[in-house]
Amino acid sequence: MSALLRYHVELLLRSQRWLAPVILYAAFLGVGVQGGQPVLDSLGYTAAGLLPVAAWLVRICVTGEPPAARAVVAAPHGPARAHLACLLTALLAAAVLGTAATLVVTLISDPASNGARVRVDRLGAGAAGLAAAYACALLGAAVGALTHWPLLRSAGRAVPAMLLGALLATVLARLPGAGRGQRPGHRIAVRPGAGAAAAARRSGPARGRGLRRGLRAHRPQNTLSVSGGPGSRRSSGRPSRTCSRACAAPVRRCGRPARWSGRRCGCSA
Repeated sequence: MSALLRYHVELLLRSQRWLAPVILYAAFLGVGVQGGQPVLDSLGYTAAGLLPVAAWLVRICVTGEPPAARAVVAAPHGPARAHLACLLTALLAAAVLGTAATLVVTLISDPASNGARVRVDRLGAGAAGLAAAYACALLGAAVGALTHWPLLRSAGRAVPAMLLGALLATVLARLPGAGRGQRPGHRIAVRPGAGAAAAARRSGPARGRGLRRGLRAHRPQNTLSVSGGPGSRRSSGRPSRTCSRACAAPVRRCGRPARWSGRRCGCSA
């Protein structure tokens, strides 16, 4: 296998067909990545751009030799091992390119989050960027392997299939945890006092009864008749604004309408 890898690496370097994807990837990074930007965003952009480049390199390695030469190479080693050496060569080239790009982007980017609110470790961010780059290179190599020889032998079918597969893999691929949990804009409605009620249930019986009494004390009463208060008026269904809060506790304690006596409410006779 090592001899096959050396053969395909030399074939790739001498063909100079790798220049087109490398130059396009460099232009992609030159447009999208600038010095001083947050390091994690820049590394994600760098890894995403490596996916179609890896698929392109697979096409270059698979179609880099004529059918006669492919048959000669496959005769002593077998067609499966020869094809595997092509794929490994493309994956290795994509990994080397991704490593170089990740190192450069890590050095020129700002080690902070969006808005420079949280400081980010440059070494840890670089390691995460390398992992993302290798994952995208592997995914791109898989797309290239599924859209070229020997599955698709015609260039008119292989190239559009490769472009479509790389686009779908880039768009549909999400970070771990995205799309799980809450949906965008989804809000949870919490009733007032629900947390206190739960705490009352978890606490002891005496304390729980005290918390529940406190919750009931804060609930508005709709059947309260108050009389005698300054500026108050009788109402069979609504308390007056002046002494409704002060008379709420006696009403609950006595079970009868409250009467205003100076500065406090008491049970009516």
